[in-house]
Amino acid sequence: MVTDHSEIVAEWFGYDIYTDQNYQELSFMFMVNEKYVVRIVEGCTSISIMILFLAFIIAFSGSVKATILYGLFGLILIYATNIFRIVALSLIIYHRPEYQEIMHSLFFPAVIYGMVFLLWIVWVNKFATINKK
Repeated sequence: MVTDHSEIVAEWFGYDIYTDQNYQELSFMFMVNEKYVVRIVEGCTSISIMILFLAFIIAFSGSVKATILYGLFGLILIYATNIFRIVALSLIIYHRPEYQEIMHSLFFPAVIYGMVFLLWIVWVNKFATINKK
């Protein structure tokens, strides 16, 4: 699903995108203009980040309604950010492959984990009921 959505978003930017199961390993091939650019593996789904996000807001829960709504909002935001992360990383590697390591290892993890951290800060300050009496 992540691969399909990444393909759709990348095509919005006018690129010819092709994705397919890589039968040599458990991944999907992501090709831009017929050039094999990246492989999308299980770790690219952002599931672990979503679980971490939900665990935090449940641990510091607010009202049931706020917890459910904020949880859904956060999951959608994390998923959408991850899709744009995959697309941006793929297009950067397509155009400037020398930036692959720094973008994949430093910049994009900082973006997605930084966003989750900010979501947690908002949650604790606005919605969590811990120590609020």
